[in-house]
Amino acid sequence: MTARLLLVEDTLSLAALYREYLRDEAYEIEHAPNLAAARSALVARPPDAVMLDLRLPDGDGLSLLAEIRAMRTPPPVVVMTAHGSVATAVEAMRGGAADFLVKPFAAERLVVTLANVLDRAALRKEVASLSAGAARRGFAGFIGAAPAMQGVYRILENAAASRATVFVTGESGTGKELAAEAVHALSPRREGPFVALNCAAIPKDLIESEIFGHVRGAFTGAVADRPGAARAADGGTLFLDEICEMELALQGKLLRFIQTGSFVPVGATKPVTTDVRFVCATNRDPLAEVRAGRFREDLYYRLHVVPVPLPPLRDRGEDIVMLAEAFLARSAAEEGKRFTHFAPEALALLRGHRWPGNVRELENAIRTAVVLHDAEEVTAAMLPVTVRGGSVAQAADVPPRPVDPARRIRPLAEVEREAIEEAIRLCGGNIPKAAAFLGVSPSTLYRKREAWEGRRG
Repeated sequence: MTARLLLVEDTLSLAALYREYLRDEAYEIEHAPNLAAARSALVARPPDAVMLDLRLPDGDGLSLLAEIRAMRTPPPVVVMTAHGSVATAVEAMRGGAADFLVKPFAAERLVVTLANVLDRAALRKEVASLSAGAARRGFAGFIGAAPAMQGVYRILENAAASRATVFVTGESGTGKELAAEAVHALSPRREGPFVALNCAAIPKDLIESEIFGHVRGAFTGAVADRPGAARAADGGTLFLDEICEMELALQGKLLRFIQTGSFVPVGATKPVTTDVRFVCATNRDPLAEVRAGRFREDLYYRLHVVPVPLPPLRDRGEDIVMLAEAFLARSAAEEGKRFTHFAPEALALLRGHRWPGNVRELENAIRTAVVLHDAEEVTAAMLPVTVRGGSVAQAADVPPRPVDPARRIRPLAEVEREAIEEAIRLCGGNIPKAAAFLGVSPSTLYRKREAWEGRRG
């Protein structure tokens, strides 16, 4: 669809030049040489965006900016002036300008600026339209209509259009990486790379190299140059998951990177500059980590610009059933099974379980039931023991079924495997952390998982 632009510029040669800059773009451009003509055009043919010179023969462009902002549906305004200064830019942006260009500017800068402001305006219209309607049952990969999730959806939409750093918090399994992916997918950087790095899953002596890269010979085993996540995310989004696991020394280097946009790879001497949008996440309370001295306060305030708290699944009401039904349909299709719905007692168990592993635990529970059984209906007996372990009577007044005492005793290898897999799940898939809680080395867990996979194959 062709966008309508109103170009308010009193110098005819510059107006012609800007038209030439935009010749290959899908814009319909109307030229207004003064404030009077611009006011008439705004009423007769409302534009999708305005390019506004600040010095006009019949007045100050800032006054027109104020009038535009007072409109019922104001178009975004890109202010242009040959008398650029910090004070002028600040005044224009405070007045509601979407962006600011200082003359002379290149064609590429104009094209990119207009594309960005129009994309943000379109997103705002979509958000307003959706907010005015009924509660959404899902958004950008999320499933759920709970009031708490409606707030999350609005924050993610508004944050995506900006360059601000987003800080996602929530328990393990609530969807923090999904939130980061949503911010990237809805942002002007959507065509750029999305690079995710889990700070808890990487050995502490390697994480600096994983983020900033290294040069050949920087340390033992560095047999070739490695670009690192910061360079790989250039022009896109860098997602740092479990950022509170990062050591204080590395936090200082990350802070300098955020402040300057440049970093020095491990073993290198020259800095590298990149353009990266930061999204980070943690399952801890970041402010509590600051108070405990484990997280730098200056880094916290640099990163904690747009907070996105994700609610635990137990606080999302009927979202549990909505998610379970979606996971059942997906798993049944992938596994070629007949399942179509849950029995009432199974739904009662799902509603009554506390879900300490949140959405990830629910998805795993449904997949386990689908893989191990085949029917049209998922019964309570088909759900994993961790879900059935709660009181069914408390969930829906369903009396528990008698259990044969002989079936209470299981092979030790089976119990061990269940304990290990549960520990890994509760640690969000972080095997070194699970090993620490279990009191064994990570290599032991890797070796056992490989053996299980080999038996399955």
